[in-house]
Amino acid sequence: MAGASVSTPDYSEAVEAALGKLDLEAKARLLAGQDMWSLPALPEIGLGSLVMSDGPIGVRGVRWTAEDPSIALPSPTALAATWDPELARRAGTLLAQEARRKGVHVLLAPTVNLHRSPLGGRHFECYSEDPYLTGEIASGYVNGVQGGGVGTTVKHFVANDAETDRFTVDNVVAPRPLRELYLAPFEAIVENAHPWGIMSAYNQVNGTTMTEHRHLQNEVLRGEWGFDGFIVSDWMAARSTVGDILGGLDVAMPGPRTVYGDALAAAVRKGDVDEAVVDDAVRNVLRLAARVGLLDGVPGAVAEPPAALDGQALAREVARRAFVLVRNEGQALPADPARVRRVALSGAAARDARVLGGGSATVFPERVVSPLDGLTAALPEGAVTYTVGADPSDELAPADQGFELRAVCRDADGNVLGTGSLPSGQVQWIGDDLPAGVTHEALHSIEVTGTFTPRESGEHTFGTRGIGAFALSVGGRVLWEGAQAMSDAADPFEAFFGAPAERGRVHLDEGEPVEVSLRHTVHRTPDAPLTAVMFSLTHLGPRRDPDELIAEAVEAARDAELAVVVVATTDRVESEGFDRRDLRLPGRQDDLVRAVAAVNPRTVVVVNSGSPVELPWREEVAAVLLSWFPGQEGGAALADVLLGHAEPGGRLPTTWPAGLADAPVTEVRPTDGQLPYEEGLFIGYRGYDRAGVAPAYPFGHGLGYTGWEYESLEVTPAQAKVRVRNTGTREGRETVQIYLAPVADAVERPVRWLAGFASVAAAAGESVEVEIPLHGRAFEVWDEEAGAWTFVPGQYEVRACASLADARLSATLEV
Repeated sequence: MAGASVSTPDYSEAVEAALGKLDLEAKARLLAGQDMWSLPALPEIGLGSLVMSDGPIGVRGVRWTAEDPSIALPSPTALAATWDPELARRAGTLLAQEARRKGVHVLLAPTVNLHRSPLGGRHFECYSEDPYLTGEIASGYVNGVQGGGVGTTVKHFVANDAETDRFTVDNVVAPRPLRELYLAPFEAIVENAHPWGIMSAYNQVNGTTMTEHRHLQNEVLRGEWGFDGFIVSDWMAARSTVGDILGGLDVAMPGPRTVYGDALAAAVRKGDVDEAVVDDAVRNVLRLAARVGLLDGVPGAVAEPPAALDGQALAREVARRAFVLVRNEGQALPADPARVRRVALSGAAARDARVLGGGSATVFPERVVSPLDGLTAALPEGAVTYTVGADPSDELAPADQGFELRAVCRDADGNVLGTGSLPSGQVQWIGDDLPAGVTHEALHSIEVTGTFTPRESGEHTFGTRGIGAFALSVGGRVLWEGAQAMSDAADPFEAFFGAPAERGRVHLDEGEPVEVSLRHTVHRTPDAPLTAVMFSLTHLGPRRDPDELIAEAVEAARDAELAVVVVATTDRVESEGFDRRDLRLPGRQDDLVRAVAAVNPRTVVVVNSGSPVELPWREEVAAVLLSWFPGQEGGAALADVLLGHAEPGGRLPTTWPAGLADAPVTEVRPTDGQLPYEEGLFIGYRGYDRAGVAPAYPFGHGLGYTGWEYESLEVTPAQAKVRVRNTGTREGRETVQIYLAPVADAVERPVRWLAGFASVAAAAGESVEVEIPLHGRAFEVWDEEAGAWTFVPGQYEVRACASLADARLSATLEV
């Protein structure tokens, strides 16, 4: 386990002293958000206002704005692909540093739900299909964040593994898979990292809404596991004053309209809730406040923050350690910079990289290094030729490249209340997240205004997204005036950020700035749980003939020493608020790859997606490199790896199917409100093994730039000792994976499962030995009748592997 968990003082005396000074109203108020991101200060006990902020790859702060940029690390799938809890700990330390800079006390991360199905819309925000790998990486992350004096909220507790109807879906999970799969990462993190917070999910589990789930929150999480942190609702998940407080929920977010506060105090007075239950919740919040240093006279858990880290350097390191090289025929990679005179780079995402996922994971980095930027900087001038080749999206998106925009806020009389900069054409102001001088009460209209400098000549399309009245003009010409009615989408993210509407087209010339304006009259929804302003100015560049674009890329690639094609998903494919319907790459990207590969045998495809996609051409190209959502330094890391300055260090944290039909779980949409987890234990590689289906790339797979010989394996019930030798000509890193396979089984279990792993580095020719612990839980199953963990004795084959499908050594163990 990476780094010891923070040893916190016993705050019992200070907590009881503070609690004793509070009346019922103050206690009830403390358990309710005062706004979008914070709890109220209570000066009478020296308690400051506790501030929370979204993660997990950066720290946004309390405002959704580029005026206060954030470091953007690679996606959680990328972090898990490093198979390195120590690197995850360093990432957490950096995020604690960012949180302190932004005045944030609690990070709303990490997300440790499982990759039950590749169709899950937030797949990119979770770590793995395997509970053990998830628990190890997340424990490192939590230890890093909390070692920096900032709290975490491990989320979403529990079985929040898809997005469809996430507010209401009842996930029906049998006790054994619930324990062995979905609860397992949370349990491991509580044991190994002692998180200061857990976030309760929107969904129901077996008929009970999670915020009210007394059994899972009070009896299992607090009782069995000994969790002593606070439990906070997912935003707008708390719906019942009495049900939530009795079910173990400490804090209802966001505010100011919540089911706690005045409603909770009234429930106590009415006799529906014992005040002692409220006191317990307040104790949990006060303990958290003490840990993060918000209680006067009480030292925080971390007296001295760790030494500062270089955010850009760490983002670059994590990215290259996360890249997974799944195919490398004829040693196409690494490319020799001295011999590569021309690189033909294609793909829209090569120029406009997608570095992070959509939804609450979004932050605004100070800079983004695209693949085009990275390769251009790393190679001699003129060596890189870029063509679009194929664009994954033919849909309008929030105005971005070439736009310089600001928001002008006015009252009903047209007076300017305030202005704010915009990183794109998307306005998303929730709660008090408004420009200085602006209030929701006075705000009547907003004008998104500025200039657009086109990167190419042709017919540009403009549009809107959101509800309410709009007036759109470009170059002084009014393109559209009208109103957009409320979408009928069930999820707020999809309702406000679903498909944009086209409003008009204008011919523009490359490099010639033009004024743009979108005036929006604020739409108010009575009794809305949040006060928010959300809409977008959208844009789509000139549409060229797709065959013509592909032909240009083919001509550029024909005589190049190396052809690099970057393919990608879009935020309309992978994002919070909706699930995927297929695993296909959008647009004509598959056609582009095949066409380039047909003329250049040294074609390398970089897959810029946060989760699995189908790669029907994978046997037709020289190399396939998975970059995930690689964070702000992704392009620089890509150049490092392609040119051999560093090797791709990643191994697959989730299985990549050849096609969606091969995946063990393809149903993420409930029927009549219920989603049965009928597959039981058999998700991910467990399901492929059971069905006898070979995926495109197995769990744990990944190639480096050197070779490894596994020389010896010694096993005991407590550990596996493995010696490996670097047989190549350069330094390298290997991820040694240990799987257990029962020789004969008296109970139904997977064919094999991950029981341990370690990352080792060695110079060329060097031999290293690593000791990998085997935890007792690896030999146990959940006995549904007894309601307890049960040890399963017998013979186990212990396999030392380079991947699930690449066993190098094995030994038989009797336990």
